[in-house]
Amino acid sequence: MSSLTLALLIFGLCYVLIMTERLHKTIVALFGAALMISLGVVSQEEAFYSHEFGVDYNVVFLLIGMMVIINIVRETGLFEVLAIWAAQRANAKPFRLLVLLAILTAALSAMLDNVTTVLLMAPVTLAITKRLELNPVAFLMTEALASNIGGTATLVGDPPNIMIASKAELSYLDFLFVMGPIVVVMMTVFLTVLWLIFGRTMTVAPHLREAVLALSSREAVPDESFLRRCLILLVVVNVGFCVHSLVHLEPATIALLGASLFMVIGHARRKPEDNEELTYLAEVEWKTIFFFIGLFILVGGLVKVGVIRYLADQLVAVTRGNLAGSTMAVLWGSAILSAVVDNIPYVAAMNPLIVDLARSLHPEITDYVALVHQPDIIPLWWALALGACLGGNGTIIGASANVVIVDIARKSGYRITFWQFFKFGFPVMIGSVALSAIYLWLVFLR
Repeated sequence: MSSLTLALLIFGLCYVLIMTERLHKTIVALFGAALMISLGVVSQEEAFYSHEFGVDYNVVFLLIGMMVIINIVRETGLFEVLAIWAAQRANAKPFRLLVLLAILTAALSAMLDNVTTVLLMAPVTLAITKRLELNPVAFLMTEALASNIGGTATLVGDPPNIMIASKAELSYLDFLFVMGPIVVVMMTVFLTVLWLIFGRTMTVAPHLREAVLALSSREAVPDESFLRRCLILLVVVNVGFCVHSLVHLEPATIALLGASLFMVIGHARRKPEDNEELTYLAEVEWKTIFFFIGLFILVGGLVKVGVIRYLADQLVAVTRGNLAGSTMAVLWGSAILSAVVDNIPYVAAMNPLIVDLARSLHPEITDYVALVHQPDIIPLWWALALGACLGGNGTIIGASANVVIVDIARKSGYRITFWQFFKFGFPVMIGSVALSAIYLWLVFLR
């Protein structure tokens, strides 16, 4: 059996298993990666040391560093303080609270990542809506959508962005300056839609509002000095992301340095009798990390045998090399596909496709950075990022944050059905992608 056939069979089987969730996606990805190596589709050296065919360690270590940082920040009570602040700032009026929580979720998703943000915000939202005797489903679905929109704005906001930035040699500031403006526009439109749907229907009893207004944010903070130190360090890490290209450090290096410093101040506040010094590392989502490792090798196999190059050539043929046609095809195709499949394996497959498309259009360019930064290639990276991130709002299974929100709601006794989420999320997805198409045309294509 040829390497091409083997690669297609292994990748296709793994993709189906990931979509159907018959096995945990980490098991599937690692098994598929092991098959790719064992059967000779990619060599061991290519799998572990090749940037083109193997593991992208910039992505892996950036994720590990950010997960450690978030695990430590969680202990400060910062997120509970922000939720109480939002409730009191909204005067405990339900629609105002919905808007503020949506804005807060989007902002945090831009600084952290969307999955972590909903994991932290959802329990607090449930607690506040319980005090106000409100059904939390609208709040939770809103936070899921806001997290996906907000996470689009920065390099660290959504795993697909991390992957795209690493492959396309894009910086934190590149993402912030290009994606930030359209995310602000999309959030403004999203909040307007929320007002049309919920603006006049949410009410709460006066005595319940008074109880929430009486909450003290100080009670949510176990150690104020620890919170202050973490806030300062969080600002330093984000500044590091902004200037990483100037100091010639990868975002992964900034994240690992920040995580190390966070662990130092976290260790300093532990009691001598506490033996669990490395819980911050134990709490890293290692399943996610190993999923990425396996996925990179799986996609590397497709790149090695030429599948991705063939697809790139077909895209050139269909769009006849037209920049606007290619950009819109990538944007809308990514959005629709990301609504029905996990956007992480999708982006992992699309990244090398765009690189090979660039090679098809510019065979004379040998410098990699110059190649992927060509004026007729750069819009494709932004189209991929926007489509993959925003497409996740289309269905429950389109983004990891959606799955997390639904699971949290279920555990709290509230059911969010596929169609319930679809009726709310899919129109938001279509609207946000349409705005993205206009934005890309105005900035890059006209």
